[in-house]
Amino acid sequence: MRIGYARVSKSDGSQVLDLQMDALLAAGVNKEYIYQDQLSGKNVNRPGLESCLKALRSGDVLIVWKLDRLGRSLKHLVNTVHDLADKQIGFKVLTGQGAEIDTTTASGKLVFGIFAALAEFERELISERTKAGLVAARARGREGGRTFKLTKSQVRLAQAAMKNRDSSVSELCEELGISRQALYKYVGPDGELRDHGKRVLAI
Repeated sequence: MRIGYARVSKSDGSQVLDLQMDALLAAGVNKEYIYQDQLSGKNVNRPGLESCLKALRSGDVLIVWKLDRLGRSLKHLVNTVHDLADKQIGFKVLTGQGAEIDTTTASGKLVFGIFAALAEFERELISERTKAGLVAARARGREGGRTFKLTKSQVRLAQAAMKNRDSSVSELCEELGISRQALYKYVGPDGELRDHGKRVLAI
């Protein structure tokens, strides 16, 4: 079965799905099997895509108008298509960059393999640049890595405040300039040190 997925970035009516829908219908996808989203591709939660992926079964083919309709990033795209392949589900792109991708054919698999290699190359480049940056920073007397929002004295203050049952967590967060979620990365509800707090205090 052919199943389609279409997406536009805005839901305010300034963008429409008509072009994608027409292309998917022309590619042999029945209208009732076209899933849609009207939100940014960077959005992690895409209900239409989630429903689409759940509906796919072994032997099906997922078809999209353009490559960027599916993935949030090259890495996300590659991982998604690999997951489909593991379930014996094909993937086909109709137009734009990646239009040669059709994992139901040998040549299409080759093209996707090139995309996957590029994604791996991109990851390695980022990793190498990060490591080189840390080495350069240390050579100049600066320590790289995570920066923490609280200082040692602020962590101690947070500890003392959390141990006091009369303390207001909201007021403490406001005073420290952090969210409740961030606070709990440093200290627990009873003032016990957590991972971030231990690292700031070098424990």
